[in-house]
This record gives sequence, C-alpha cells and structure tokens, in this order.
Amino acid sequence: METLGVVMNGVTGRMGYRQHLVRSILAINEQGGVELSGGRRVRLRPVLVGRSAAKLEAIAARHGIPDWTTDLGAALADDRTTVYFDAQTTNARVAAVTRAIEAGKHVYVEKPTAETLADALALARAAREAGVKNGVVADKLFLPGLLKLRRLIDGGFFGRILSVRGEFGYWVFEGDWQAAQRPSWNYRAEDGGGIALDMFPHWAYVLENLFGGIEAVTARAVTHIEERVDEHGRPYKVTADDAAYAIFELAGGVIAQINSSWAVRVNRDELVEFQVDGTHGSAVAGLRRCRVQHRSATPMPVWNPDLPVTEPFRDQWQEVPDNAEFGNGFKTQWEMFVRHVVDDAPFPYDLASGARGVQLAELGLRSSAEGVRVEVPPITSGVGA
Repeated sequence: METLGVVMNGVTGRMGYRQHLVRSILAINEQGGVELSGGRRVRLRPVLVGRSAAKLEAIAARHGIPDWTTDLGAALADDRTTVYFDAQTTNARVAAVTRAIEAGKHVYVEKPTAETLADALALARAAREAGVKNGVVADKLFLPGLLKLRRLIDGGFFGRILSVRGEFGYWVFEGDWQAAQRPSWNYRAEDGGGIALDMFPHWAYVLENLFGGIEAVTARAVTHIEERVDEHGRPYKVTADDAAYAIFELAGGVIAQINSSWAVRVNRDELVEFQVDGTHGSAVAGLRRCRVQHRSATPMPVWNPDLPVTEPFRDQWQEVPDNAEFGNGFKTQWEMFVRHVVDDAPFPYDLASGARGVQLAELGLRSSAEGVRVEVPPITSGVGA
C-alpha cells in the first residue's frame, strides 16, 4: 500500500484537530486509506506542526502519531512528505503556504487563503508557476442539506431560480460571565479576525457552485459587541466586525441575501439555513435537513392583521429524503484532494477559487466602508483578474 506524507500545520486549533486530523486523516486510515484508480489504496502519514510542543506532544500521544515538530522548515525539508496542509490563524497562512510551495509541496489550505486579495492571488500564482497541485477547503458544499439542495437544482425542481436567502450565526458569549466559544483572535482585525473575512469566502464558493458567479455585492459590516474578554480573563477592545449583512447579485439575475452574525440568538432549525425560491418551487436547506414546497402544493395565504394566524406554515413543507449515506464533508474533500495529488483526478476548488472568496470579503468590506454597491471583476483559474 502506498503512503502519502502530509504536513499538518495548525492541528492544535479546534477545526484543525477535530475535523481535519481526527475526522478526516485518522478516519481515512481507519477505513484502510483512500481508494485510487485500479483498486490501489494510499494511507496518509501525518506530520503534526505547530508552535506549542506540549500541545503537539499530547495530541501525538493520544492518537499514536510518531511524527510532530515545532520546526516547519524541517517538516518541509523531509522528502517523505508530499502535501502541506494549513489550518493556522489567517494572518500566519500566507508565509507558511509560500514556504511549502517553494519546497515543492502540494498545498491544501483552509479558507480564507489570505487576508488580502493581493496575497491570495500571489499564492495562486506561486502554486501555478511552481507546478504544484493546490486546493482550498470548501466544506459547506458537502453538507447533507446542501447536497440535497444540489440534487433539487440538478433535477430542475425550482424552475427558474429567483432568489436565495441565507441566515448564519449564533450568539458568541462575551467571555465575562460565560466563556466564549470562539477564540478571541476572531474579534481582532490585526490578527486576521472579522466575520466578513471568515464567512464571505464560504458564501463565495457556495453561491458560485450552486447558483452562479457573483457579479456585485452590497454589504454592511458592523461591530455589535465592542468589548469582550479573552481566554485569560482580560478585557479587550473588539476591532473586527462581528456581523455582516449582504446582498449578492448573481449571474442570470438571481439575488442572494445572506446575514452572518456572531451576535444573534438562534430561532431557526439549524445554525445555517438557505431558502431558495423559484418559479416552480422553494426549498429550505440547513446543515442536514432540506424541506421543499412545490408550486402545486403552495397554499394561498391572505394578509389579514385583524385575525390570528390560521395557517401552520412550517407544516406545509415536505422533507427531502436522504436517499444516500452522507459522510463527513471534510473527509470527503480530503479524499478528493488525495486522488487529485496521486491520481491526477479533478479538484475544482483551487487557490484561484480561494482568491475569489478573499476578493468577495475585501469588496464586501469596501462596500460597507463606502456605502456603495461594488461590482466583482472575474478571477480565472489562470489567476488573472
């Protein structure tokens, strides 16, 4: 069986550890590796990298992983490693990924790929010029709810799609009377924080892969909670946006409205939901569920504020069945990227697509700062704008 060495930088963080190491890399090995063409299989040999030797040693011991180091250069110099993966904080990503590309490693990167479009484009160009394969995590596309939504789109359920409305977020505790469930760097712009930079790259690949390319954005990014308390109990001033409200104009005339907030209390079935309305039907998709209402079963509500609501609106929607077994989306994408590296299988979510996500965040923040609608120029796979 073949073995593929993977340098994993940032596994001491929640996402890097739980989703990428445990539920992806280790889960892949537990199932016997990634199946390749011709029935071959490849196992993954993780090399853990980070700043804290104590945390790395503890994770390595917990899972029986022999290779870990705080020296990124040494890990990249090892000829037994082929792939570099980065799940660090955003402000540390560009320098590390650049080093990996220069070392000739194929690179797989969490989003956003950079803090600025210029840096994101520089990474994409560097990978292209070096001839290394590259990919960006696009996990939301592999959620069961969105996979069902994809099925509806492919089956022509909606007719002509008119609009998309998305709601994402939850209340992140301020850290004083109850510990915050997100790291404090998320709320400091100087450390690469901000919900627009965090979430707009997600909305970029979701919208362009499901509904059409984004042609313009109008956004308002705000800081609702101006002071928080960090992991050490110290108050700090919030310098990044914690909510962003945006309208995206898509190719073909579809209008998408998406609210993103870490200062909203949840009154919906799931932490993220998208409602898609079309001429022939509508759907509401979340992380796992997807419900539909066809035009033939659409009731006729009548506006009458003088009477109580008599229609059980939520009960009038039909559940979309699974009709398939949905695996962990991060693991599925890891398997795709491994096949891309070893078998040259297609992988559409490259650093150029990652740059489009950073571009959308940058233009959204510009729209907010200037109070204007901003057109989104194209970025091609050749990383030309």
